[in-house]
Amino acid sequence: MNATSQRLGRAFAVSTPLQGRPAPTAAGGPLKPEYDAVIIGAGHNGLIAAAYLQRLGVNTAVLERRHLIGGAAVTEELIPGFKFSRASYLLSLLRPQIYKDLELKKHGLKVYFRNSYSFTPMLEEGIQGKPPRSLLLGTDMAETQKQIAQFSPKDAQVFPKYEMFMNRLASAIDPLLDSSPVDTTAFQHGSLYQRLKALFTLKPLLQAGLILGAQLPQYYQVITGPITKVLDEWFESEPLKATLATDAVIGAMISPCTPGSGYVLLHHVMGDLEGKKGAWGYVEGGMGALSHAIAKAAEAHGANIFTEKPVDKVQVNSNGRIQGVVLKDGTEVRSKLVLSNASPQITFLKLAPQEHLPEEFIKRISRLDTQSPVTKINVAVDKLPNFLAIPNATNGRPLPHHQCSIHLNCEGTQVLHQAFEDATKGIPSHRPMIELCIPSSLDPTLAPPGCHVISLFTQYTPYTMTGGKVWDEQEKNAYADRVFECIEAYAPGFKKSVIGRDILTPPDLERVFGLPGGNIFHGAMSLDQLYFARPLPPYSNYRSPIQGLYLCGSGSHPGGGVMGAAGRNVAQVAFEDFKSM
Repeated sequence: MNATSQRLGRAFAVSTPLQGRPAPTAAGGPLKPEYDAVIIGAGHNGLIAAAYLQRLGVNTAVLERRHLIGGAAVTEELIPGFKFSRASYLLSLLRPQIYKDLELKKHGLKVYFRNSYSFTPMLEEGIQGKPPRSLLLGTDMAETQKQIAQFSPKDAQVFPKYEMFMNRLASAIDPLLDSSPVDTTAFQHGSLYQRLKALFTLKPLLQAGLILGAQLPQYYQVITGPITKVLDEWFESEPLKATLATDAVIGAMISPCTPGSGYVLLHHVMGDLEGKKGAWGYVEGGMGALSHAIAKAAEAHGANIFTEKPVDKVQVNSNGRIQGVVLKDGTEVRSKLVLSNASPQITFLKLAPQEHLPEEFIKRISRLDTQSPVTKINVAVDKLPNFLAIPNATNGRPLPHHQCSIHLNCEGTQVLHQAFEDATKGIPSHRPMIELCIPSSLDPTLAPPGCHVISLFTQYTPYTMTGGKVWDEQEKNAYADRVFECIEAYAPGFKKSVIGRDILTPPDLERVFGLPGGNIFHGAMSLDQLYFARPLPPYSNYRSPIQGLYLCGSGSHPGGGVMGAAGRNVAQVAFEDFKSM
């Protein structure tokens, strides 16, 4: 066992949770043989879909295979006294209407906002005894400009204009998130009523065009081009460009030089948290507390939520229509609607009967790009990291930079590109991109006094390594040690502070959370797998070739992140179909 895991007389190298947040008790008692709707998986989208359907009077049951709800939005006490947001770890993208409709504050949701949101320390020798430089970005624009001016006065001057430019694009795309994509099939083959109805789905697209106006060509370049090209047109300082570029590649097996990476950046900056545009925050109690607030809202309307109820297959009658699901233990649950919060691959290649799906559809689902670069490492430490760029306070209390997303190995976009290049050769990055977050810097409920939980979102690590290597414990620990060495260079003493760690490589993320290929979005957020094409045309409206079977997870429009839009949108679509049954 790694020596750094042996601190304070405790030694943990966690691969399975010791304890998770308990699931809520099903409001309707034991599992019944029939419901109006069954939802496969209690991820946040599935729970949101359940809440909306139940509000509309559709008797709904949610069936979760794990012992706790939340999907990737979970809190797990991996080490006694330390509560980790084991997969997703920040909140921003949750749709404002969901926040309001489900009264999540009333059901216990509390968010700690980060005033400073990004910290990028440099690896460099200090000048005349001064510490290395760093870049601290926050909500105070004047202070942010002072920080940027260390590297480029020109960039400091232009940064507010860049923010306005990107915010305008985010505002244009925002309406597209809250409705199904345009139903092109209805225009071609639908009845007159269906064609007229489809016309209304054009409204968000028209709104987007009106917002962007004459600048539409410039915005088109942002969405389709590599983010390096976009940022090079605005800025000259590499630390600023690299810091901004992290949002364009995070969670994606792409380089900042990859065409289309601009949209991924936009996807991560379009949040609106409690009315604060672009804000990111930590959920008190970890991300599992968000899932529990949504579950409480669903249960308050009468939804039933069950854990340890893995679904084995969906049942389809001779007319090609859904009639329910069968659990692993053979239990049958009948329903008119089945909504799958699982990935498209699990839903259509494992759960759905293949004889009821078109052969071409099966082929295209199996070819979806699900590459993932991500290894998530959850760490318990007995003190805050002490960065050379901004030394800790003498009293040991967190400083503003501790609450940020801390970007390491981000001195320039070329560093990020080289990390990507390593992975394309089938090897983990030598200098991985690291996003380090310390939620306990704001939330004292997560760790014992004086101690902290740290989330390390790292890339790039290929699912399949070259030379026949596999992600066994030796390889996982070797990679984690490499990450820790990188952190040590910025914050000496970090390795000695480690109490324990939990390492989730792409195969682990797939096994534990059902993420295909370990992809946190259920599939690449590339332009060929978005909007009309998510997961496939013409099935971007959440329906499937099997009548009554719907997708409601991140593999459907508008994609990944703790957004909830897919869950809300599919509930509206499924309810319309339910009324006509």
